Amino acid sequence: MRIINKSLLIVLISFSLLGCSYKHKTMNKTASEILGNPEYLAMSYGGYRQNSRTFQPNLNELKEDMKILAAMGVKIIRTYNVQLDQAKNILQAITELKKEDESFEMYVMLGAWIDCKNAWTEYPVDHNQESEFNQDEINRAVSLANKHADIVKVIAVGNEAMVKWATSYYVQPNVILKWVNHLQELKKSGELPSDIWITSSDNFASWGGGDGEYHTEDLNNLIHAVDYISMHTYPMHDTHYHPIFWGLENDESKLTSIHKIDSLMSRSKNYAISQYERVKNYMQNIGANKPIHIGETGWASYSNELYGNEGSKATDEYKEAIYYNLMREWTNSKNISCFYFEAFDEPWKDANNPGGSENHFGLFTLNGEAKYALWDLVDQKKFEGLSRNGYSIKKTYDGNLETLLNQVQLPENYSEQLHY
Repeated sequence: MRIINKSLLIVLISFSLLGCSYKHKTMNKTASEILGNPEYLAMSYGGYRQNSRTFQPNLNELKEDMKILAAMGVKIIRTYNVQLDQAKNILQAITELKKEDESFEMYVMLGAWIDCKNAWTEYPVDHNQESEFNQDEINRAVSLANKHADIVKVIAVGNEAMVKWATSYYVQPNVILKWVNHLQELKKSGELPSDIWITSSDNFASWGGGDGEYHTEDLNNLIHAVDYISMHTYPMHDTHYHPIFWGLENDESKLTSIHKIDSLMSRSKNYAISQYERVKNYMQNIGANKPIHIGETGWASYSNELYGNEGSKATDEYKEAIYYNLMREWTNSKNISCFYFEAFDEPWKDANNPGGSENHFGLFTLNGEAKYALWDLVDQKKFEGLSRNGYSIKKTYDGNLETLLNQVQLPENYSEQLHY
């Protein structure tokens, strides 16, 4: 009888160890397992709660945000730079949450900011040379990726660093290529995890989807060098700059106002898809075959300038919600990761104009009110027991849809008022 018990004990221990090993494996996914997996929703994240990045979010605030994101089903977030404390502290916050709850799962696409020479200084910028600070930024990213290999699954070299309207800091593709190649070599030598993915996150035009001025040999080499393409698309901005999709079509004249807006937003989604397809076509034309994921797309809920009621009338919570849901539906159905921009409103982005659109891209307000896109999750009690800035998670407009809709306007070429 003792022999049988001993054998049984060995079997039970073996199964226990196998279970731990399996659980560890499933809770430590690779980039190839995460990206494009609709069970791992992606989100762009910044946790700044004041109108200056001088005030860095603390660990408790970051953990608070990570819990809110996890409640939404978000399991991978994107950060933008590593010269400030936020990225390092986010990784520490996630590490602590994993220790507190072994079922907690959150991964990071770690951004390394890249500038041209004299960016953000009083001296003339030189877009053909890079900043001397780029090396340190890459080194910091490598260090954090190695320290938190269970969390950091992607390093992105630069954010909109090649698009030519970023006149304050953009660089030529050869600079991005240099650092992508450097990181790929570190993977080969074992100085970075071999399964981490390397990319650059940039506007669709910079990835070949735009004018011919972007179609260079350095860009072609960059596309071949990255593990995947991370492209940005912002139909909201083009409601002002290129509004070819932003207007009433002849067969829509008899639709209700809400259905007209739904049609507008459907065309906005299709406009984003067309930019995705342009990048895909360019990539294939140069003989590359890489995954393409959405590094950024979003829709502001308010603007007092170009996109608001004094401009293209694009920004309100209703249109934001429709766009969010349409983009999630499309990307999930096509196994495309969409790092939606963004989780929370950040008032530092346009500190001198609180009504600026850049301050209002969040799906949550600064104090954790869930905008219309997330009202259904509030109804489902996904955020029960969670809070932000001391406020429990509740709906904007006190959940009154009629009040919200009264703020919604049609573009100028619609003559009638909204009716619901």
